[in-house]
Amino acid sequence: MSGEGLVLIGSVGLERLGARGWQPQLVGGLTLGADPVAYAIAAAARAGGVALDAFTVRTQPKDHGTGRRIEGCFVPGARVVIVEDVLTTGRSALDAIAAVEREGGHVVGVLTVVDRQEGGRAALEQAGYQVEALVTARDLGLG
Repeated sequence: MSGEGLVLIGSVGLERLGARGWQPQLVGGLTLGADPVAYAIAAAARAGGVALDAFTVRTQPKDHGTGRRIEGCFVPGARVVIVEDVLTTGRSALDAIAAVEREGGHVVGVLTVVDRQEGGRAALEQAGYQVEALVTARDLGLG
């Protein structure tokens, strides 16, 4: 959540979306890990003149206020990339995907900062979703 980290993740994340050919309207995922990643990418996009907004998926809907599970700039029918800080089992991403699809979003892929290489990519790909990792545990000398 440092300013330097947000600038780095935002620019590299945005570049990877382009390299993949993904053209989402929105980025977001399960709070709290996905939040700074999504906001950083949306800010980098806006700074570059690209329209890309962010949203947050709550772990549970609030029992007051709007009572929604998805907060932020989400709109049904939008092309979405689910983001993660760390991909381990894939459960958080799959939970976010289910919430987004239930509300009418179209998930075009999953972007994670770090893939721990512990089965998450396989689980997501088996469910039919493309995965892009900025780095892997192996890249970092961990595993």
